[in-house]
Amino acid sequence: MKLILFDIDGTLLSCGPQVRPLFASALEEVFGTAGDVDGYDFAGRTDPRIVLDLVMGAGVAEADARAKLPRMRDLYLERLERSLDRHGMQLLPAVEELLGRLATRDDVVLALLTGNWERGARTKLSRFDLNRFFGFGAFGCDGIDRSDLPPVALERAERTVGRRFRPAETLIVGDSVHDVSCGRAHGIPVLAVATGLTRPEALRAAGADWLIHDLRDAGRAVGWLA
Repeated sequence: MKLILFDIDGTLLSCGPQVRPLFASALEEVFGTAGDVDGYDFAGRTDPRIVLDLVMGAGVAEADARAKLPRMRDLYLERLERSLDRHGMQLLPAVEELLGRLATRDDVVLALLTGNWERGARTKLSRFDLNRFFGFGAFGCDGIDRSDLPPVALERAERTVGRRFRPAETLIVGDSVHDVSCGRAHGIPVLAVATGLTRPEALRAAGADWLIHDLRDAGRAVGWLA
């Protein structure tokens, strides 16, 4: 049996330019600054890490940043749920076909591994009815850095399925160097997909086990996905 941990943004879907302004407006309201939000690379980082980097970079003390983080989170998530428009989003190639096929197999378990806070992850997935494929996962609420998340996903998989998945029985699917590095930190193979904002050569240099153009190539790269 295999456990597949999917990233969301840039891997399953794209929200376009909708999310950054919502994130920035919540930062401004709570901290009085959004820091260098326009120059910051969100790809693969957890939501709490993004907040801390931006506001501490703008001079907010770490203790203050951490204390106000829950308020910023709630404000952002409320705005995301209210404002995120499917018409400004894109479901990436072969996502629904691949998930639908894998979901019918009894030798595969699907889960999420994403830097989004869980409520935000579910909001994004809901726009394309993708939550039905993912009963559990590890999220930005489970750790500040992405490397914190794989052990959480493995523990939840064990509670859900009733067996412990070894790293070699697990696969991370993601589009950023942080997806790759968190897999390598825990000995989990990574299928990198070049549908996000990270250049393919950067994914290759980070040590991805497989690199594909989009998920239409998943089965050709990793045979047991076919």
